[in-house]
Amino acid sequence: MFTFTPLLGAQSSSRASQSILELDGGIKILVDVGWDDTFDTLDLAELEKHIPTLSLILLTHATPAHIGALVHCCRTFPLFTQIPIYATSPVIAFGRTLLQDLYASAPLAATFLPKASVSEPGAASAASAGALNGDADAAGSTSRILLPSPTAEEISRYFSLIQPLKYSQPHQPLPSPFSPPLNGLTLTAYNAGHTVGGTIWHIQHGLESIVYAMDWNQARESVVAGAAWFGGSGASGAEVIEQLRKPTALICSTKGGDKLALSGGRKKRDDLLLDMIRSCLAKGGTVLIPTDTSARVLELAYSLEHSWRDAASGDKGDVLQGAGLYLAGKRVTATIRLARSMLEWMDENIVREFEAAESTDVNNGQRAGGQDKSSKGAGPFTFKHLKIIERKKRLEKLLSEPGPKVILASDTSMDWGFSKDSLRQVAEGPNNLLLLTESFRKDLSSQKQGRAHAPETIGSMIWQWYEERRDGVALEKGSDGEHIEQVHSNGRELAWKDVERAQLDAGEQLLYQQYLATKRQLQDTSQTLGQETLDPAADALDDGSSSTSSEDSDPEQQGRALNFSASLAHATRSKLAVSDEDLGINILLRRKNVYDYDVRGKKGRERIFPYVAPRKKGDEYGEFIRPEEYLRAEEREEIDMQQRRTDAETKLGQKRRWDETAGSNGRKLSGGAAGRKRPHLDGKPQDANEDDMSLASDGEDADAAIESDGELEAQSFEGPAKAIYNDQAITINARIAFIDFMGLHDKRSLEMLIPLIQPQKLILVGGMKEETLALASECQKLLSAKPGTADSALGTTAMVFTPANGNSIDASVDTNAWMVKLSNTLVRRLNWQHVRSLGVVALTAQLRGPEQVAPEIEDAETSGKKMKQLRDEAASSAVAPTFELGDNKASDRPDVYPLLDTLPASMAAGTRSMARPLHVGDLRLADLRKLMQAAGHIAEFRGEGTLLIDKSVAVRKSGTGKIEVEATAQSAAAQSARGSGSFLAVKRKIYEGLAVVAGN
Repeated sequence: MFTFTPLLGAQSSSRASQSILELDGGIKILVDVGWDDTFDTLDLAELEKHIPTLSLILLTHATPAHIGALVHCCRTFPLFTQIPIYATSPVIAFGRTLLQDLYASAPLAATFLPKASVSEPGAASAASAGALNGDADAAGSTSRILLPSPTAEEISRYFSLIQPLKYSQPHQPLPSPFSPPLNGLTLTAYNAGHTVGGTIWHIQHGLESIVYAMDWNQARESVVAGAAWFGGSGASGAEVIEQLRKPTALICSTKGGDKLALSGGRKKRDDLLLDMIRSCLAKGGTVLIPTDTSARVLELAYSLEHSWRDAASGDKGDVLQGAGLYLAGKRVTATIRLARSMLEWMDENIVREFEAAESTDVNNGQRAGGQDKSSKGAGPFTFKHLKIIERKKRLEKLLSEPGPKVILASDTSMDWGFSKDSLRQVAEGPNNLLLLTESFRKDLSSQKQGRAHAPETIGSMIWQWYEERRDGVALEKGSDGEHIEQVHSNGRELAWKDVERAQLDAGEQLLYQQYLATKRQLQDTSQTLGQETLDPAADALDDGSSSTSSEDSDPEQQGRALNFSASLAHATRSKLAVSDEDLGINILLRRKNVYDYDVRGKKGRERIFPYVAPRKKGDEYGEFIRPEEYLRAEEREEIDMQQRRTDAETKLGQKRRWDETAGSNGRKLSGGAAGRKRPHLDGKPQDANEDDMSLASDGEDADAAIESDGELEAQSFEGPAKAIYNDQAITINARIAFIDFMGLHDKRSLEMLIPLIQPQKLILVGGMKEETLALASECQKLLSAKPGTADSALGTTAMVFTPANGNSIDASVDTNAWMVKLSNTLVRRLNWQHVRSLGVVALTAQLRGPEQVAPEIEDAETSGKKMKQLRDEAASSAVAPTFELGDNKASDRPDVYPLLDTLPASMAAGTRSMARPLHVGDLRLADLRKLMQAAGHIAEFRGEGTLLIDKSVAVRKSGTGKIEVEATAQSAAAQSARGSGSFLAVKRKIYEGLAVVAGN
């Protein structure tokens, strides 16, 4: 059984992606935890219902559309952190920096205070009290109070729970504590393109073979390798790899399904981008390119950096030589650093470029410092022209300076991040260019059920202007002689609602403290395992007690916890206090000068002192180990050196908070490394050539003079906050252009690949309604006329599904099963062999009709009991029985199945010569290497997919799974003479790992 339910992103213009895959046995898999730009918690209401039944979670891409709600779910839903999560290493690393930037830049990402917590009588009284004190806005501001944003350390802790996987590595995951057994479910990740580490998931469970391909790209790019349909980066062929071919169900996204392929491919796209930039820089303008902070920004940054390198070594008349190139974002330093450590996940050309740069450094002897940076062999992400900006004041100063420049800024929606700040200063210049790299098409037929339309983002409004082209189009001449289009804006006014964080007033402080008191009391009373703990610094009522876990369970206490909110609503005194009855035994901790408590007649926790020893977190292997506590001396010294570089950039005269221990990579130091930090007072900033990240531009002297204490206090004040909406409007005179840098498949790729994949069921999600339905009709035609199909009926049975959000479809595999009975004579002759956890046997027999066995004679009493039991079951069942009670001949006959029996002697001789032995199972070369080493042989890998044993026997595994063993004739004869026999030993170990079965 296989049921698919899309929760978000199906037949809608929303980019968020969430899907539930339910397999046989109640196994539920959540694929992606995406969120759109509105950060509406109502979008996660359907997901919340499925959390107690989830078995595991899979993540595909490090974009907000795929992992945007991950941290919110971990903080809000206690059971979410107990579910195993799987993703590739780049998705984990880049996703962490993405959400750190998101929560640091977008106030709405923290979400609002729940309405239920401020809808009680105490909330109304607190709001009215604030109004009486002169705050007229207090009564209407309850819904705008924001929850505390997660810190960078908290986000890192949640991402550390994700288990990394490698490409093409089958893995049998562990289920969640509340999940049924997985029964041999196997996960395999394959490269999906689109982003570094993007994943196509192959899920194998029983007869179901499911391929989940969301947002993939078959074409190779500068950084991101193409999807692994044909075998990976640079591979080409006429057939899809065997693991992804002929699945029982293919789940594919329809984004880009109506997009035509650009003639010329990637080179044409990059040339068109440079033509757009050159046309603007030649007029002395500024180019603003909104992009994300972790995924597609790598492709853009690499392409522009190498274009500037080519221009620096080319003709002197190139306009790129005098223009600046900048990358603005609050976490781009960490993103680039991670990119340099994950080159093996990128295209093969990136690896070759890195190796060439390293060999250049070795040959020139320039590994030591003190050499000119331009003479060094620059790697793919060692930026010589691209400068990093992580401070808002630094960006404002840059935009105020004259001269041509290109700025890559986060985010594509332009509702948060540095792209919105840059737009205010770039939009008014008529010579400036706003270059979009992603489309914001809107599906007018899709609406959010039960709610009004979500507010449009700034990026979607500008995209609508680009499509309307109301004010005309400017045609510029490109390098190849063709015209490039730039849309005029002609002073149109762009208006939107701007959201800012602000401190709470007196009335709102009371509401917030009531929310904290209610939540704290629920934790102290119920003491539920895995529930989120509050920040003691933010809780004004915290007296040092913390919620802990206990194995004791008391129905009275559980009922009191569930009814606690109701009891608070009916209390007559202050909502910030609770009654002695509600506190129970906790009165010894919560009340001052209380030293005694009557435990007579009490049960459970009420009979003992309210202290529960906190459990040490661990797993089946023991207690969790903190790596930072076991650092070597040289590792501690390296951390201190990184901190000194950061302190050197902070000039004298700047204030620095004592708790600001974050290093240059955004990671908080712990243990002794954090305690030994000292400002670098007597030294100068280190040489820019020695800085591995080439970020010297962010540590200039001008940067220290620009940053002020007021900016730090305005952006990073601690404590609760609220969202303030302000009407903003700017006049846009800049031109608007679009270059497709989304990195998604096009219509041609879909039409070519889907017939080659040959899925039995095709499920299309992740696009707008019009393009989804149009692509479904095209795919139905392609699958119905598949060439080269042996069975003509196979092509017509392929089904195409287009579910909407919340609609479940049954895409189970179509199988026919027959039950037969084995005769006793045949069972005694079977020779079972075991391959891992399976028993395998091959048999040759003849099929006969069911045996006619005389019915047993039963006495009247037994027969009467059986008839009565059948009648009772039929009466109590809601479904009408399929048999007649008066005729139970079929139920009384035990042998109604066909019989498999041994062949007669005359037929056995003829079939024995036709039956060939079969090898059943799959032996991994890594397992064979361990077996041979354990037996005393020398086994090592040589080349790709070749295992060399005793330097004389080579074992290879072909793409079809066949194992080939080769040895030279001289070595085989010498081994036979000595009696060692490595060749025979290898074959013996291979046969032990496989089952050699033949007909019986």
